[in-house]
Amino acid sequence: MMTRFLPLALLLVAPLPALAQSLDLEATLERADVLEPLETVLVSVDGDVIAERGYNGHSPDDPTNIKSASKTVISALVGIAIDKGVLDGVDQTVASILTDDLPEDADPRINDITIGNLLSMQAGLTPTSGANYGRWVASRNWVRNALAQPFETDPGGRMLYSTGSTHLLSAILTEESSQSTLSLARDWFDGVPDFGIGGWERDPQGVYLGGNQMAMSPRSLLAFGEVYRNGGLAPDGTRVISEDWIEQSWSERTNSRFTGDGYGYGWFLREIGGEDVRYAWGYGGQMLYVVPDLNLTVVMTSDENAPSAGNGHRDALHRLLGEIITDVRAD
Repeated sequence: MMTRFLPLALLLVAPLPALAQSLDLEATLERADVLEPLETVLVSVDGDVIAERGYNGHSPDDPTNIKSASKTVISALVGIAIDKGVLDGVDQTVASILTDDLPEDADPRINDITIGNLLSMQAGLTPTSGANYGRWVASRNWVRNALAQPFETDPGGRMLYSTGSTHLLSAILTEESSQSTLSLARDWFDGVPDFGIGGWERDPQGVYLGGNQMAMSPRSLLAFGEVYRNGGLAPDGTRVISEDWIEQSWSERTNSRFTGDGYGYGWFLREIGGEDVRYAWGYGGQMLYVVPDLNLTVVMTSDENAPSAGNGHRDALHRLLGEIITDVRAD
């Protein structure tokens, strides 16, 4: 293994605790090389990137499919839309907006689904993710297909993770703003340096897929997470997201039956390394972590074609974050 040395100038001017932290993080990211699907890691404290690494030829500046981590971006856009008056609020009903896409002879409970239910994965409809995803995206109208799914529970009941729910949010944003979701994202995050969305899949009606198939670089995903870590502000102090929306998004409303982790509005919630952590998770191991008490934001990206849940890779990434937390806390 190649030994890494810090420049002599840095050794002369760096405070000893910061130098020790740098060395600890460097060693931690070096050891992470054994995680075969891992592609990049970015570590930021107080808005400054203090460590970054690409594995197997990957770079933090290269676009990657962030998969379901894009659900967290959709949640942010919904919050901004509410703050701007484009949407009435989380209690606004879906049926009152997507009227033309409601199925005939619909279950009356469809009138009870709210924007908040979609955000917290509590719509009650059969999920269009997992085994049902391929059939859903093969349909002629993804919005109508999602709304036509049978109910498994009442709206507001247990968590039923579904990309169909966040796609309905994308359709709602498009309908109420008369702009594409991509246009809204570029407009509302215009003041955030490094933020950008590249390729993004659309449904047959032209609505951008809410919650999957979004290309962002790891550095762009970090810039997005930094807005949340910084209380909703861009680096220049411009307000992007309200503090109230961040608080709502980070409040546990339900939990995953698979992991036990809490879930708010597009964010998972759990304790890692003794710290309360909020995180976005995409298939394969596309991770955005925010650790508020340490002013820490971490991005990890992985092979988008490999699973991360059943094979233990997601848990390995959580453990890696725990090591990073230990290194940062040691300063």
